[in-house]
Amino acid sequence: MNDLTDNPISASVDFERDGVQHGFLKLPYSRDDSAWGAVMIPVTVIKRGAGPTALLTGGNHGDEYEGPVALSKLAQQLSADEVSGRVIVVPFMNTPAFHAGRRTSPIDKGNLNRSFPGKPDGTVTEKIADYFCRTLVPLADIVLDIHSGGRTLDFLPFAACHVLPDKHQQEQCEAAMRAFNAPYSMRMLELDAGAMYDTAAERQGKVFVTTELGGGGSSSARSVAIAERGVRNLLVHAGIVEGDIAWRPTVMLDMPDGDCFLASEHDGLLEMCRDLGEEIRKGEVIARVHDIKRTGAAPVEYRARRGGLLAARHFPGLVQCGDTLAVVAETVG
Repeated sequence: MNDLTDNPISASVDFERDGVQHGFLKLPYSRDDSAWGAVMIPVTVIKRGAGPTALLTGGNHGDEYEGPVALSKLAQQLSADEVSGRVIVVPFMNTPAFHAGRRTSPIDKGNLNRSFPGKPDGTVTEKIADYFCRTLVPLADIVLDIHSGGRTLDFLPFAACHVLPDKHQQEQCEAAMRAFNAPYSMRMLELDAGAMYDTAAERQGKVFVTTELGGGGSSSARSVAIAERGVRNLLVHAGIVEGDIAWRPTVMLDMPDGDCFLASEHDGLLEMCRDLGEEIRKGEVIARVHDIKRTGAAPVEYRARRGGLLAARHFPGLVQCGDTLAVVAETVG
């Protein structure tokens, strides 16, 4: 990445001005239906005086809805009088993907959460990643990126942090994760973390929390309520909003290694044999994949490689070779 290259995105809000501002991050994008057009990413800034900054994002993937709903409501409802410091709210981070209801951008097929640190002169998705990496994340003390499973995965509702080389930073991230206070809290292992938003923020020393709050390409009243309560808890934890954290019981989970993940090696019809949240024993059948080209063939059985709770599952009824079928997480103290 060329640090001397300016990003073409411009903000219609002033990040240093007190008050409530609703505007856009404007990314010029010339195309067939709009020669001098732009991608317009909605943004809200709520600021009062000096204090910490929280950067709150949803819609990093365009088919995940708890973040967009909860953050849209926060942007409408939070007043500057309630804030000591600054809150930057971006409910639809990957706006092109969000408008299309897709995980990736319809413009360039870019997966925003695999495009960091981005490029200021790259694709549309890479330009968005670069703007966040070089402009917005440096403003923040604490970063929350709200995810769920989208159309292809379903999760137990959890907030998550990562194991980090800097143990003091990890402790801060874990404290923020606990303050979010989802029904489950996860020390999460990522299979492909190098180009993630998470990693970009953590490399800048930020307190970073992410979530997986459900899935299936929609949201529920319960999952949105978890997101709303968690966002408010996190702002209280950060000292930006006054009040008490609404503590509820949470189950601490851990993903210590690759044995947590179970991937399909076949195409076919998925039969889940256990449900989310159930206790799984090592060697137990979690899923079967049935042949859809002929009858009379025995299904392929997929067995747990470790014991624990079923924390995630493939959502659609059909599965492809390479799809994650299930994630089993350990319960920890």
